[in-house]
Amino acid sequence: MESAADKLAEVQSNIARMCKPARREPEDVKLIAVSKTHPAERIIPLLEAGHRVFGENRVQEAQGKWFQLLEAHPDVELHLIGQLQSNKAEEAVELFDVIHSLDRPSLLKALAKAMDKAGRRVPCFVQVNIGDEEQKGGCPIAEVPAFLAKVREANIPLAGLMCLPPSGIEPAPFFALLAKLAQDNGAEGLSMGMSGDYETAVQLGSTHVRVGTALFGARGS
Repeated sequence: MESAADKLAEVQSNIARMCKPARREPEDVKLIAVSKTHPAERIIPLLEAGHRVFGENRVQEAQGKWFQLLEAHPDVELHLIGQLQSNKAEEAVELFDVIHSLDRPSLLKALAKAMDKAGRRVPCFVQVNIGDEEQKGGCPIAEVPAFLAKVREANIPLAGLMCLPPSGIEPAPFFALLAKLAQDNGAEGLSMGMSGDYETAVQLGSTHVRVGTALFGARGS
C-alpha cells in the first residue's frame, strides 16, 4: 500500500506537471487535503509527512476532530469547504482560517456579524452555482457581481470564487467560466478541482484544489 507521504508526493507531482504547460508555478496552487469523514488517525500520517492545509465539510465534525490535532500542530490551516448554515457562522469563524461556501445574503450577514464579534476577519470564497443546478448551493451566475459588491461592503476578505461543476460532465468549460467570472469581477482566487479533476482545474487557473480520495483513499476504506 502507498503511504500517506507517497500519495501526497504523487498529487504534488501531478500539480507541478500541469502547471508547466500553463506557465504557472506549483507554489501558486494550494493543495487542500479534504479530511472530511476521516478520523484523526488517518490525518496524522499526512501531518507527519509535512502537510498543513486541510479541508472539512461540517463545523461539528471538525470541532470534535481537530481540537487535539491543532494543539499538536498549531500551524495547520483549516478550510471549511462544505455548506454552512447561518446559525453555525460564529463557530465557523472561530475555527476555520478560510471559508469556501459563502453563497447567499443571509449567510453573508451572519458571517459579518460573527467576524465583528470575534474581532477576526476570515477570508471567504463565494460559491457559484456554475452548472445552474437546483439541488446545489451557490450564488446564481447572474447575481455574482452584485453579491461580490455586498461581500466587499461587509468588509469580508474576498478570497475568490469557488465551484462544484456538475458530475458526469466534462468539467473544463465550467472551470473556464468560473475563471472568466473571477477575472471580470476582480476576484483573484479560484477554488476548483477535486480528486477526479484537479489536474484540469490547475490547467485552467485554479489556485486552491480540494483533494480527498487521492490522498486518503475512498471514504471508510
